[in-house]
Amino acid sequence: MKSYRFPLIDAVKTFHPLKKYFIQNRWPLAIGLFSLLVVDLLQLLIPLVIKKTIDALTFKTVTSFILLRYGMVIVVIALLIALFRYIWRYLLFGHSRKVEERLRNRLYRHLETLSFSFYQKTKTGDLMARAINDINNVRMATGMGLVALTDGLVLGLAAIGFMMVINPYLTLISIIPAPIIIYLSRKLTRRMSSGYEMVQKRFSDLTERVREAFAGIRVIKAYTREPWEYQRIEEEGKRYISDNMQLAKTISLFSPMMIVLTNLGLVIVIWLGGRLTILGHITTGDFVAFIGYLNLLTWPMMAMGWVTNLLQRGSASMRRINDILQEVPEIIGPSKTRFVPQIRGSLEFRGLSLKYPGQTEYALKDINLIIEAGQTISLVGRVGSGKTTLLHTIPRLFDAQKGSVSIDGMNVRDIPLKTLRESIGFVTQESIVFSDTILNNVLFGRRDIEKKTLEAALKAAQIYDEIQTFERGLNTILGERGITLSGGQRQRLTIARALISDPPILILDDALSMVDTRTEERILNQILEFRKHKTNLIVSHRLSTISRAELIAVLDRGELVEVGNHETLMENGNEFTRLYERQRLAQELEIGIS
Repeated sequence: MKSYRFPLIDAVKTFHPLKKYFIQNRWPLAIGLFSLLVVDLLQLLIPLVIKKTIDALTFKTVTSFILLRYGMVIVVIALLIALFRYIWRYLLFGHSRKVEERLRNRLYRHLETLSFSFYQKTKTGDLMARAINDINNVRMATGMGLVALTDGLVLGLAAIGFMMVINPYLTLISIIPAPIIIYLSRKLTRRMSSGYEMVQKRFSDLTERVREAFAGIRVIKAYTREPWEYQRIEEEGKRYISDNMQLAKTISLFSPMMIVLTNLGLVIVIWLGGRLTILGHITTGDFVAFIGYLNLLTWPMMAMGWVTNLLQRGSASMRRINDILQEVPEIIGPSKTRFVPQIRGSLEFRGLSLKYPGQTEYALKDINLIIEAGQTISLVGRVGSGKTTLLHTIPRLFDAQKGSVSIDGMNVRDIPLKTLRESIGFVTQESIVFSDTILNNVLFGRRDIEKKTLEAALKAAQIYDEIQTFERGLNTILGERGITLSGGQRQRLTIARALISDPPILILDDALSMVDTRTEERILNQILEFRKHKTNLIVSHRLSTISRAELIAVLDRGELVEVGNHETLMENGNEFTRLYERQRLAQELEIGIS
């Protein structure tokens, strides 16, 4: 037997994750809904007052005092409607704003827990669209959608009830168009649901395209590719508009359909109701009141179309948000909390092998390496040899499929993520600086840092003196992505950020590539002096940095091919010697040119 699906019911089910927000706001929500019902009841009283007035006029039993009294009743009803309408609008629309806030916070909090692999497969523009446009659609559905649904059902059923009291026969005749409206609405909502999902996807693509254009504006201008980039944005915009126009065709059918069918009911009432009035089966007041209730019924029928529109749009957006909320982080902390003693910083890689998702080749192959606490080690290898990948396994930014990484004899998988990552200062190849003050960029949310500790970190990173030359010093506001700083200044700022907590383990992943050789040497001298007896892992392509390390690990195509100090590796004459000589020639050439 064929099962029938109800699109509106399916749409409502997608909002289930919001249930707890409705429970939290239950009292304001209840008062708001009560006020809405009071408004509906008061609106239903006005046709009764008009009926009594017209009947009194018809039977010539009216006086000036009675007319004034009826008029004052309508004024009082209008004032009460205004009062209770203000209450429900404030509480119910306020509820939708609270839902919006809590859902956005929940989404962002969940995004923070997801692993790197999620961000590798998800566009930033798509996440922005979900966090802004989709959540706004959910707000409309839980605010205006809830109001229109409640108002439409209550006012519609009550109006039909009052109409039945006046004349059941006329009522049944006047609602003949209702089944047609329900049938057509069901057909249109299916098309709307798929249309909204496509539009939201197109909006995500457009957002990402615009974000990339602004992020790379300097490169676009440098290559004079403005027309080319404009064309790409224009094409994406055309696709977005095309899908919106297809959806608009479906949405546009709703209002005309409602108007035609509801007015068809009015035509029936005027024709049959007028005859009943002439024949004396109903009074003139009953006839006018009946038309008044039928007009009130027009809004619920229109509201159902609007509710359908809001719910389908909100449902499509909520499905997209649910897709994110259902993502499970690949890297999680241990299930049981355990005591972790003060981390000293010894490291051991045992049989470590890692393959990135979707790749057939291993990025790391059977790595075995022991680093004693307090050692400074340099990772060396050609581009793509696996240096950065190896470093990422220490704070568990990636988890290896085979083997293990241990700190002080404890598998990193058994250390709580917060404890693990707080014990590691990681300066990546890309210097991430936020649009905030220099001070806030260095402190990075930490509140218990003394001034002398802050200054010591800045001096060790060789940026303290330069900051003092800025007009506002540490309170200088940096532009987006730190655009007001040079590349070398951004790198040194991120180094100071890592040094300020003096972690047991410091990782510098090619973190000084944007400064000259002499400056790098001075900075390293300061860092190594600052971090005596602490573990340091450094990736660099400069000879001065490589030779200073107590231990050098050479990687090639994901494999650890050599380990030793500088003198030993040079004597062996293998991969390190070739890399060293190549780098020495490049450095001599650089000095000769300069």
